[in-house]
Amino acid sequence: MRRFVEDKLLVATHNAGKLAEIDKLLNLFNISVVSAAALGLPEPEETEDSFIGNARIKAHAAARTSGLVALADDSGICIDALGGAPGVYTADWAETPHGRDFAMAMERAWRELEAIDAPHPRRARFCCTLVMAWPDGHDEVFEGIMPGAVVWPMRGAQGHGYDPIFQPDGYDITFGEMAGEQKNRISHRADAFRKLVAGCFT
Repeated sequence: MRRFVEDKLLVATHNAGKLAEIDKLLNLFNISVVSAAALGLPEPEETEDSFIGNARIKAHAAARTSGLVALADDSGICIDALGGAPGVYTADWAETPHGRDFAMAMERAWRELEAIDAPHPRRARFCCTLVMAWPDGHDEVFEGIMPGAVVWPMRGAQGHGYDPIFQPDGYDITFGEMAGEQKNRISHRADAFRKLVAGCFT
């Protein structure tokens, strides 16, 4: 496994919430973190049907264009009763002509569960795949999962995305009600980051 020895890491995202989460998870290592958005890099088209495939597209595109080691995250919520949907289309469900509307996406998820009278608890999991890519084409892959259930109505204004309808196993509050520090200790992204840190940083 290749070690990260540089002092600057490019995070291949245009999502400010995701960048802030990743920055907090890496702040112990005195690494300068810069986003693809800050460098004006384009967002590549995500054409794969898996988290790992799309994360690889983003990481390698950013590394090639910038000459920096790039870290990309592809993540989403997979709802069992919906056959794993929205999955890799988690963000797509929120797309509107005026930007992303995650309240609309959460309402769609619940509406589809209601339409099939899905049994309770409505099991789901947040998945995160991290790909760290070097400009020479090498990459390392780390996957994390947080199991839980979809609940309704939406609860909490913390976090981002589908957090207000996801209640992680072992907790009686949603990610949307959870302080950022607590979520960052237990989330799917934290699980993947623990593996990344063990593999590439320590």
